[in-house]
Amino acid sequence: MRKLLLTTLLLLISAPIFAQFVITNGKSNIEIFSNFSGFYNDQILKPGEVDGSKNRFKLRDAQLGIEGHFGNDFECSLKVDFADMAANNINKVIDPENPGLLNANVTYKGFKFFDVEMGYGKLYYSRNAMVAFESSAYWQSAEITRGSIFSVRDVGVTLKKNFWHQRANFYLGAYSGLGELSLSGDNDPSGQLEYISRFDVSFPCRYRYQEVDLRHSPIPMFSIGIAGRYANKKLPTGTTFPTDAASTYGLKVIDGQRYIYGFDASFQYQGFSGQFEIHQIKAKPQNPNDPLFQNYTLQQTNGYLFAGGYIAQINYYSKKFRTIFSARYEELDLNDLVKGNSKRFSPAIAYRLKNTSAMIKFQYFNILKEESIDPQSWKEQFRLGFQFQLK
Repeated sequence: MRKLLLTTLLLLISAPIFAQFVITNGKSNIEIFSNFSGFYNDQILKPGEVDGSKNRFKLRDAQLGIEGHFGNDFECSLKVDFADMAANNINKVIDPENPGLLNANVTYKGFKFFDVEMGYGKLYYSRNAMVAFESSAYWQSAEITRGSIFSVRDVGVTLKKNFWHQRANFYLGAYSGLGELSLSGDNDPSGQLEYISRFDVSFPCRYRYQEVDLRHSPIPMFSIGIAGRYANKKLPTGTTFPTDAASTYGLKVIDGQRYIYGFDASFQYQGFSGQFEIHQIKAKPQNPNDPLFQNYTLQQTNGYLFAGGYIAQINYYSKKFRTIFSARYEELDLNDLVKGNSKRFSPAIAYRLKNTSAMIKFQYFNILKEESIDPQSWKEQFRLGFQFQLK
């Protein structure tokens, strides 16, 4: 015990102000870190719109995280955002990208053929959704991967395996299928789970889940991934999903079967990096009068509909100016039974302060085109803010 206390004291004294705090006894260790960020948001409203409530200052993050390694067999992760918890408590609506509780899981690594992760956290499906917010130039993820169309966090069990010197990764899991609403402790009345799998491979070496090439990789690096998810949540007659379970577009959970397929590709070299990601959703509602059918008959729809979209993003990190330049284009087709689609363009710039983990971040949103079932009150949006990371 005396050795542990002495080691802890030495680490705290010697740790630079912008480093994470580590408590260790030689065999096990606990790392404590935090994140703070906030921005000013300004919108250019469409003609006829008068609600300017989104022109405001916002505390986006006030996070505290703990990661632990216990011997060779156990890892744990806990990450809480107090700003989001306060906002969700007041508004009574959970932002899927900022749900309050971000991670709460334990991983057991004692099995020979796979690791087992149990608890709540990010799902191993979309690469874009798996990228840490702190390392991105953006204030908000692309619409298709921020949690409004399919969940990006959930409670469940994941089997994980990496091989070929961590160049290849495989994930297979079962989850509640309700996303962040699963934290209530109950499933929906169907009682059915959602199943997700992902496989990705990198060359010529390991490729981390990140957007920006901060290290200026001396050799070209590539990664591709495929993923799929399936849920059959047919509700018993007279029952409904929890409030807001289907989210903004009615696709996050459906009364019936839903298949989602994803593909992503990434590269990085000498500060340049790029990502492409595409998702296809096939929904088969069990009720012929389901709103997703847009009043078409069963003969017209054959009992199913498609939705989906893609993201294309490029980035460059200038070491000399300590600045990240990013540009993202995204396209959505929220329902193939509805004419048209949605297109958005969003550049971003992030300036990294010298000798710190802090950044000044600016993002611009521009809605180039909208699908009729995806109306917004604004045409353009600006966000400028500051991010501080104690890690």
